[in-house]
Amino acid sequence: MKQTQMPDQKPCAEDHLGLVHLCANRFRNRGIPYEDLYSAGCEGLVKAANAFDTNRGVQFSTYAVPVILGEIKRLFRDGGTVHVSRSLRELSMKVQKIREQLIKETGDDPPISLLAERSGASTEDISLALCACSPVVSLTAPDDGEGQIDIAVDAPDERIGDRLALRQMMSTLEPADRMLLEYRYYHNLTQVQTAQKLGMTQVQVSRREKKLLLYLRQELLR
Repeated sequence: MKQTQMPDQKPCAEDHLGLVHLCANRFRNRGIPYEDLYSAGCEGLVKAANAFDTNRGVQFSTYAVPVILGEIKRLFRDGGTVHVSRSLRELSMKVQKIREQLIKETGDDPPISLLAERSGASTEDISLALCACSPVVSLTAPDDGEGQIDIAVDAPDERIGDRLALRQMMSTLEPADRMLLEYRYYHNLTQVQTAQKLGMTQVQVSRREKKLLLYLRQELLR
């Protein structure tokens, strides 16, 4: 039995990180590192969690997937640029100062654990901060250093978001309604064949199908 979410209960983003992996995996090997795809997806997940209205009558995952995909697509439109938050930039500058001081004291590049101890931040945050302050290195630069060779990257398929959102919406339907649509649009059965499998008449299938398509269209366009 599905657990009903309380009207005033906001979803926890950390409980839905699997959605980010699902969306980011769709864009692997398209010219942007997976870590950047996942980071952009996480931003979308947080936005979705903050803006989600439980009165919509849809599951959070149904609402969140298009938002997550939107942030990932924005990454492609921006040329793969990852926007670093202000707090991370501030931590990055702090860590750099501590790192430079420790190098002067010891003559060696300090480990992340020591930087975390001196700054009071976690090792994970220190790693992110060091990455944020590192210069971007082009993997497509020629050996002579005379510029960058751009590799053409196909634009993400716009239908991916629609398919994922539709899949989420289908999972919210009653089993009989879901089977009706699967017979009609996944198995390409006629209304007569679908009616025979579901113990309905062709007229009943036709009417129910129209109602379901209208419902899905309204929910997906919200």
